[in-house]
Amino acid sequence: MKNTLLFLFLLTIISCKKEKSELAKNNIIRDQYQNLYGNWVGNFIVSENDSLVDETEYVLSNKLNLIIKKIENNKVYGQSIVAGNSRPLVGNFIDNNGEIRITLNEPGDKKDDGRFVFTIRGRSLEGKWFVANKKFPIWEREYTLTKQPFKYNPKLMLPEEGEYVDWYSNRVDSTKEVVDGVEQTYYDATYRSASDIITKLNASTTLLNESDLKNLKKLELEIIRNTIFARHGYTFKKKSFRQFFDPIDWYIPITDNVSNKLTLLEQKNILLLNRFQKYAEDNYDSFGR
Repeated sequence: MKNTLLFLFLLTIISCKKEKSELAKNNIIRDQYQNLYGNWVGNFIVSENDSLVDETEYVLSNKLNLIIKKIENNKVYGQSIVAGNSRPLVGNFIDNNGEIRITLNEPGDKKDDGRFVFTIRGRSLEGKWFVANKKFPIWEREYTLTKQPFKYNPKLMLPEEGEYVDWYSNRVDSTKEVVDGVEQTYYDATYRSASDIITKLNASTTLLNESDLKNLKKLELEIIRNTIFARHGYTFKKKSFRQFFDPIDWYIPITDNVSNKLTLLEQKNILLLNRFQKYAEDNYDSFGR
């Protein structure tokens, strides 16, 4: 009986030592690659596509946030956030004398899922994304990303020098003329635009009132409201909103739901902006591209 108890005691000690050894090994790996964790942000650019792709439906460049969350037991866990989509990622890595090569796969339950293959050298992450199902018209995208921590800042604003034209919501008017006895039809596209008021009204720091909004165009109200969401890192699905925020350095898409992060002041302003937006109209103007 004593021999049996002694054997079990020794077995327990050996098992504990083995578990501690494995834990220590995992901690070393985790600490070694800790500097890779976080947001890697940059442009996600189409590099190969079906020749018949409808370019009005698919944006050729979106802002991508590729998040590395954990490296453990030779596995890499992360998340991709781009164009209103948030997808979990899992894959593996190779460390070749400090040059880290990682492959991360999306789940595969959506037609536009694929895999990210990239290399990290110092402060730069560079690679390509390949679609899994070539029936999807966008086959490949490339990206060069840099590490960017996210921090909510209610004072962030759109730059005053920006061109705030909604290129995705045009109105096409047609006119007919008779030239040399033949009737010709001419088309003219006009676009919604916003004034620099969107760079001055901050709905995250100032409680707005009706007099602030009563003369604003619908697009201006939309941009002021969505700048609130952009400050919280909301990823926009609509192309007409992404075109204003993707080019901005401070904008980092980190989530597809910010409802529980809005301040009380922001919530009040959103209600007021929504009420005015419901009845506001837009002017359509001609712009060159």
